[in-house]
Amino acid sequence: MNLLILGGTRFLGRAIVEAALVGGHDVTLFNRGQSGPDLFPDLERLQGDRDGGLSPLIGRRWDAVIDTCGYVPRLARASAELLAESVAHYTFISTISVYADHATIGLDEQSLLDSIEDEAVEEITGETYGPLKALCEQAVDAAMDGRALHVRSGLIVGPHDPTDRFTYWPYRVAKGGAILAPGDPEQPVQFIDVRDIAAWIIRATERRLTGPYNVTGPQRRLAMQEVLASCQQVSQSQAAFTWVSEEFLLKNEVPYMEMPLWVPAEYAGFGTVNCARANGAGLEIRPLTDTIRDTLAWLNTRPANYEWRGGLTPEREANLLQLWHEREGI
Repeated sequence: MNLLILGGTRFLGRAIVEAALVGGHDVTLFNRGQSGPDLFPDLERLQGDRDGGLSPLIGRRWDAVIDTCGYVPRLARASAELLAESVAHYTFISTISVYADHATIGLDEQSLLDSIEDEAVEEITGETYGPLKALCEQAVDAAMDGRALHVRSGLIVGPHDPTDRFTYWPYRVAKGGAILAPGDPEQPVQFIDVRDIAAWIIRATERRLTGPYNVTGPQRRLAMQEVLASCQQVSQSQAAFTWVSEEFLLKNEVPYMEMPLWVPAEYAGFGTVNCARANGAGLEIRPLTDTIRDTLAWLNTRPANYEWRGGLTPEREANLLQLWHEREGI
C-alpha cells in the first residue's frame, strides 16, 4: 500500500508510521517539519501546512491517507477535498469525545453526537474539542463520499505519550510510599496502548473499512484499583494507597490532569464505551502489564529535569493526604 500520513512524527502518528513500515507499506509524510525532524530519515517527506499550505500534495496519488492531526472542520475539509480524487480511502483519527452524553454507559457508534452553536469556532477547548471533531468527521465524509473511516479513539497511552495522562501512575506507584488514589476503586476505566491502536488503524486502512469505530480497551471491564495494582506488580513497589472520595476531590478542585484516568460520575461513559465493532474487526489489546512495563522503561529515558504535564506534585499530594486524614480523623 502506498500510504500518505498527515502528521506522523508525534505519539500516535509516530506509532502509525512504525506499524505501516512493519506491514511493508510505502509511506510519505506530510507535516510542517517541526516535530521529530530526525525521525524516519529514509521516508519521503513533504513539508507544508494544513492551513493554506497543502500545495505539495497537488498532483500526487496514494492508495490511502491517514489523517492524524485534524482538529477543526475547515482544515479537515480542505485536506479531504484536495485528496478526494488522489486517494481511494481516507482514515480520520477522531475521538470518543464526539458523543453528546458522557454519562451514558455503553456508548456505541449510533449514540448522539455533540454539537456546537457556532460551527465556525476554531479555538480548541474542553468544551469544543468533541463537537469540532464530530464536524471534522462530517466534512471528511462529504468530501470522500463513503470512502472514509473514523477512528473514535479513547485515551491513548504508552511510550512517547507527551501528556502524562497515564504515565503518571506507573511512575508514581514505582516511587512507592503513601499514594492518593482517586474515587471509587471499582470505577471502570478505559485506554489503549498506542501500538495497539496504530496496528489496528493500519489493518483497517488496508481493508478500507468505513464509517465510525470506537477504538479503546481493554476488551473487558477494568477497574481503577486493578490498574494501580498492576503498576505495583510490575514495579514491585511498597506503595500504600489511600482512596479518597469523589466529593473530596471535587471540593478540593482536583482536576483530571492532576488525577489521570479519574473522572467524576457525570462522565462515567468515558470508562464504559462499547467497542464491539472494532473488536469484531480485529482489534487486539496487549496485556496491561506490558504497557506499564514499556511505559516505565521509556519514561526512564527522559531527562532528569523533565517537567510533568499530568499528575499531582509531591507537595500537592502530601497536602491532600493530610486534609483527607484530618477529615477522617486518622
